[in-house]
Amino acid sequence: MKGPFALTESLGPKRQFDRRIDSLRLGSLLLAIVAIASLIMIGGALSHSPRSFAAELPWLVPNWLQNHVGEDEDQIAPVILQRARALYLKKVSEGAVNNPCYFAMDATRPGGLRHRFYVICEASRTFRALPSGHGSGRNLTSIPDFSNGIRCAKNFSDARDSELTTGGPYVTAEIRTSFKGYYRASGGELVPLMRSFVQFDGNGDTANARPRAIGGHPGVIVSAVCRMKAPGNPYADDDGYVPFGKLIEYGAGRSNGCTTWYPADSEWILALVENKPTTLYIYPESTDIVAVARAVEAGQSPARAGLYWNASCLKEIGFPNFWPRETLEPALMKYREDHPPPPQPLPLCSEQYVRLGD
Repeated sequence: MKGPFALTESLGPKRQFDRRIDSLRLGSLLLAIVAIASLIMIGGALSHSPRSFAAELPWLVPNWLQNHVGEDEDQIAPVILQRARALYLKKVSEGAVNNPCYFAMDATRPGGLRHRFYVICEASRTFRALPSGHGSGRNLTSIPDFSNGIRCAKNFSDARDSELTTGGPYVTAEIRTSFKGYYRASGGELVPLMRSFVQFDGNGDTANARPRAIGGHPGVIVSAVCRMKAPGNPYADDDGYVPFGKLIEYGAGRSNGCTTWYPADSEWILALVENKPTTLYIYPESTDIVAVARAVEAGQSPARAGLYWNASCLKEIGFPNFWPRETLEPALMKYREDHPPPPQPLPLCSEQYVRLGD
């Protein structure tokens, strides 16, 4: 793509373990940290190279974990595991995380019910692959279309208001629970949706995760269509109203840029990181996206060039796009300025609508 939205390469960049990690395993991890730190100093493998460094350090991956490495269903691609593991060990050595598990996500794989979010707990030798959502993007007038389909993500960005996924390193932070509105359950009772959200912090392309409100949460929301009178309700606004609507469960569908899970998975994932931060590595980074796009443009196979992208999704999308914050964000801010949201609040709910819920 030519013009101001053309692809540009963005050069991104002890304390106690859980008691279940014994001294021998801790020693192995520390040895791995030293080795990875050396690689980072030499070549910036963690943050700056779009290629896997699995070949250089095959001994870093325990035998039990190697069985889960690959490109088949319920497996993690080598480059993603190596970067996720290196990030985790680095943050452990810095005392930034104290969790025996770490996360990874492959945003090049198909969404929906397909498994592409990984929970890896080396102390207990457990590996789980789960569905997760990716950023929907947007299709706005006066700006080139950067929306994504439900199955495969083509567009990525670190721009505010882009509603796109940003690949790179994250650390989980605080969990916040907020009221999203009322809906009528199948049994007929009115139910408030209280949704928990774990904030992510990052660096490089992911450094603005907090101002973008990027984190992880269950894929469920109340699609509010009206305001219901609820005097004395703790969630009511100053005028005594609460939003009311339909409960929408989108599970691992498209999000506003956050990582989303099915509610059942969210429950134990959030419990896993509560007061126990860990790392999340999301693939692909901007350098990976640009490298794969250039390979496709040149008629080369990304795999032959030492690059990784899920083959099924690459065939579907043609080539990926990374939209740099420096060019996309000003256009989005201008769009917001030119298209302010309507000032009027939601209409009042009719008694019949609240009673029937439809």
